[in-house]
Amino acid sequence: MTGPQTTRRKRANGVESRQRILDATVEIAGERGYDGTSIAAVSAKCGLPASSIYWHFKDKDDLIAAVIERSFETWLTAVELPGEAVGTPLERVTLMAANVARSLVAAPDFLRLGLMLALERRPTEPRGRAVFLQVREISHQRIAEVIATLFPALDEADVHTLATYAVAGADGLFVHAEVSGGSADLVALFELHARLIYDAAARMAAQAGH
Repeated sequence: MTGPQTTRRKRANGVESRQRILDATVEIAGERGYDGTSIAAVSAKCGLPASSIYWHFKDKDDLIAAVIERSFETWLTAVELPGEAVGTPLERVTLMAANVARSLVAAPDFLRLGLMLALERRPTEPRGRAVFLQVREISHQRIAEVIATLFPALDEADVHTLATYAVAGADGLFVHAEVSGGSADLVALFELHARLIYDAAARMAAQAGH
């Protein structure tokens, strides 16, 4: 007979195994990319048998998608406009941008793997690519909400344009930081990016008010 304590222990062990598998996948994918990642390699890295990996994940594609989702959830908590007590709207936006950059440094996997998958064209689209495009849309919506909150005079088209530019610019800054091997100050670059977008939004809002 299985008691509640045994059930809880099994569940905790299952959660721990899943995290070990995802952590190993991040390392393998970071070194070898999507094509170089395999269940066998992940098994060797995490020390769990392939059967355990398949118990948690259907296949490699499911595994990569889970890595993207986990990293994205961690990162998304940073995309939050600080409260008014922090200071001026510009200061709040700049702080949010800095938090986003720090979160990307700490949990870059969804963006690193996602961009790799998004830029490749395959006969069968990996689930990880579809997941990345979905979470990217969530990012766009969250940033659009921040812009609309700060600049209510802007119409929907302008908010969409600014949010699109914000996401595209963030992609470019992240790629630059990756290419530079960590020599780029991603936080400072994101703060500058946020100030430039804020200035553009303010000008567009002023024009809309005339």
